[in-house]
Amino acid sequence: MTENTGRVEFTREMKKDYTIITPNMAPIHFELIKDVLISFGYKIDLLTTTGREIVDEGLKYVHNDTCYPALLSIGQMMHALHSGKYDLHKVALVMTQTGGGCRASNYIHLLRKALKKDGLDYIPVISLNLSGLESNSGFKITLPLLRRAIAALTYGDLLMLLKNQVKPYELNYGESDRLVSEWIKKLTELFEENKAFTQREVRAYFDRITESFANIKVERTEKTRVGVVGEIYVKYSALANNGLEDFLFNQGCEVMVPGIVGFMIFKVDNRLEDIELYGGSAAKKQLCTMLKWYFTKFERDLIESVKKYPQFIAPSPYSHLKELAGQVIGYGCKMGEGWLLTAEMMELIESGFENVVCTQPFGCLPNHIVGKGMIRKVKKVYPKANIVPIDYDPSATRVNQENRIKLMLAVANT
Repeated sequence: MTENTGRVEFTREMKKDYTIITPNMAPIHFELIKDVLISFGYKIDLLTTTGREIVDEGLKYVHNDTCYPALLSIGQMMHALHSGKYDLHKVALVMTQTGGGCRASNYIHLLRKALKKDGLDYIPVISLNLSGLESNSGFKITLPLLRRAIAALTYGDLLMLLKNQVKPYELNYGESDRLVSEWIKKLTELFEENKAFTQREVRAYFDRITESFANIKVERTEKTRVGVVGEIYVKYSALANNGLEDFLFNQGCEVMVPGIVGFMIFKVDNRLEDIELYGGSAAKKQLCTMLKWYFTKFERDLIESVKKYPQFIAPSPYSHLKELAGQVIGYGCKMGEGWLLTAEMMELIESGFENVVCTQPFGCLPNHIVGKGMIRKVKKVYPKANIVPIDYDPSATRVNQENRIKLMLAVANT
């Protein structure tokens, strides 16, 4: 254990033969990030378990009133440890740690508390953060790793965007899902060959990916367009939102889910605003400025690739979302998903997705403010907006959630 903190460090020696277990938030993105980490010599197991047993496992260790994403991700990892699949003396866990004013900053401590309760506190828990909160000699976010991870996130955004715009109209059922799998496999092979992550390479593969989806045979019929926003885990995780995307697809909808890269730019931009308002080190400002510039380059290239094909709707750049948010909410409102959640609702409505599902963990105060709390203001700007907030927690029933969404769709179709 490390001195003072009592936590178990993930050491260089552990990297050789320890399996690192990670919960799964965004299936396409995390599969690519997993492959990036594997290419750097880590043994990664991305959990895909679902079902009520995950919730029940989480309730053993995390209070019902604690953040639902914490309950699920910790429940998923504890369920994995109890499955008998792993050598508990050759396994580690990894979780993101934001360091901001959100309960997400405490997930890692809740996980260590859960391990201690079961007598498993010898298992290392790796904090994945860019804030210098914790460090581990056997797990380091180096510049080469970060560059590949950023590329992987952007590939994930593009694949998710194109799949959602093609899947409702494809003539050969399942073709878009198969194409996503093919591209994940292809990109994994390229990452292993130290390719497909420079801006020139990424730009070229963006074009190839977009062209491949444009070549899928489709029949354009009238569909109800629905956007999905919300707390980042519940928005992307089928475990958390009870398979929301598939449900909407089966209801005859075309779904649009904003990408992760915009959220990453938002988090970096917030740091720059803090430095501007309250001061900070020149080195930190320089690092954040560089990261924002780097993310924005990939965002611009993605948008340009999608715009080459008029049948696809390209996302708006982060700068436009920030302008939209400024009409109705202050930029100081930044806990959780902050003003970005409001901006995403507005951008979706502008893009023709006037029906919006706002997913939020019950009791997530920041997102109730910037999500449910902003609906009236958003509707003043966009009178045709049809927004339904849906709470997710252990006691919320799937049938009730889906019935509320069906009511929203009924309004959309009148």
